[in-house]
Amino acid sequence: MPQRFPRSLKYEYELYVEREIENYKESVPRSALLKVGDEAIASMETQQQLALTEILLCEEVDRIIRQRLRLPSYATWRKRRVKELAELRRPERWGLRPEDPLVLAVPPSDGHVLVAGAAEEGSALYLAANGCDVTSIHLQAHIVERVINAAEAAGLTERVHGEVGDLATWSPEGPLTAVICAREALEGLTTPERDSVIARLQGATASGGVHLVEAGQNGTAWPTLEELRKTYRGWDIFVERQLGSTKTFVARKAIA
Repeated sequence: MPQRFPRSLKYEYELYVEREIENYKESVPRSALLKVGDEAIASMETQQQLALTEILLCEEVDRIIRQRLRLPSYATWRKRRVKELAELRRPERWGLRPEDPLVLAVPPSDGHVLVAGAAEEGSALYLAANGCDVTSIHLQAHIVERVINAAEAAGLTERVHGEVGDLATWSPEGPLTAVICAREALEGLTTPERDSVIARLQGATASGGVHLVEAGQNGTAWPTLEELRKTYRGWDIFVERQLGSTKTFVARKAIA
């Protein structure tokens, strides 16, 4: 996976302005846009432009639309966005608790995290809000779509990437700093398939990276704690109890 760099708030603001202008253009009839174009031409003629180029005309049209929409200045928008980002970083915003295994085990970072089989978008968006580059994979297309839509609504689109599929055929394009495996991600796989998937993810995980796997009980169709302990031999292992009898198996890869 190509390396991604955190975008600046200034750049994010420019994207916001561009998106609002394009949404306006798509929402009004062509006749209304032609009137804006005429207004832009008249404005440029009064400014005694030396050359009425297409680029200058487009820029003037965008300026007029921006003025009509009364979009906030960068300073005003930045204050609001900083406040929004602080709220998005809170685990409670996404239905998580500060003491949840995911919150405790995966610190804020700019690493690549895989969230597999999660029915809700909270985990993926919490991690994205805290700087992670997140790939969310699920067999159900409507669940992936829900994650992407929620990321767009929160302004986290560039950090959340949805894929429809399963772990039996998926391979990471670069090193992973964390893997979050919900029950659904491994439930439909045979034991050899599960072993192959986990081995592949272990090999793709950077030193110090962490795996969180929802553990099953004897007789279930996904790995038990005993199976996971054997599979993760050589990793630092922790087991966290969550709601009811559900347990999250946590393992951290030794630093080479």
